[in-house]
Order: sequence, then C-alpha cells, then structure tokens
Amino acid sequence: MYSEKVMDHFQNPRNVGEIKNASGVGTVGNAKCGDIMRIFLDIDEETHIIRDCKFKTFGCGAAVATSSMATELVKGRTIKEAMQVTNKAVMEALDGLPPVKVHCSLLAEEAIHAALWDYAEKHGIVIEGLEKPKSDIHEGEEEEEEEY
Repeated sequence: MYSEKVMDHFQNPRNVGEIKNASGVGTVGNAKCGDIMRIFLDIDEETHIIRDCKFKTFGCGAAVATSSMATELVKGRTIKEAMQVTNKAVMEALDGLPPVKVHCSLLAEEAIHAALWDYAEKHGIVIEGLEKPKSDIHEGEEEEEEEY
C-alpha cells in the first residue's frame, strides 16, 4: 500500500523534463526491475546552489514518485546539502515505501550522485564523499540465487 504522498508524487510528479545544457546529468538503472532514472541539475558555479533539477524516469509508480521527491529535496540546496539526500530521506519525505519498492529510493539517491559526479567531472572539481556512480545499482554484487 502506498502513502498519500507517494500517490500524489506519482499522479502529479514535480520537475518532469530535462534541462538543456545541464550542469550535470546522471543516469542510473536497475536491471532486475527495469527502472531507469535520469536527473538533470542546473548548478550556479559561484554559489554551488542547485538552481533547478528535473528528471525523466522509466519505471513503476514508486520510481516516478521517488524521482519527483528527490528533485524537490535538492532544488535550492548547495551541492554539500544535496549530498546528504539519502534514499532514507527520500522514503521519509514520501511517508514510506513498501519493502519491495525501497530500491526505487536508492535509484533516486544514486541518480543525484551520478548527476553531481558529471558536474564535478565537467568542472574538474572533487566533491567530498562522492564516489564514481554505477550504471546499475546492483553492479558489483554477486548473483544471488533464489530459493523456491
């Protein structure tokens, strides 16, 4: 069961679209469920404040809702503040997600980090605590065998 906030962000997503000549663009996916999320950032080069943030997501309702909420959480924030937006923060802002949809909030966090990584690469800067993003959030994990 989804919370009212999840349903609202799914049915009325905020910040859908793309930013032409974005400061940073991050694309991440989850091969296991097929969700793909792309976040676009417009960052003021002097203040490092995120002036605008948009997203395009191919996925389930929870993926759309977490993308929408993530853009709301980073818009108007500094890069440092955006680094503090975790999947847990996204879930809390949405009043929770069903356990099988938690990976969607992780995608949102990773998409923000991927966009920040792209920004850092373009400007030759290092963002403290930021690691090179994975294209798939399950990259590097060992194959888990399912028991029937």
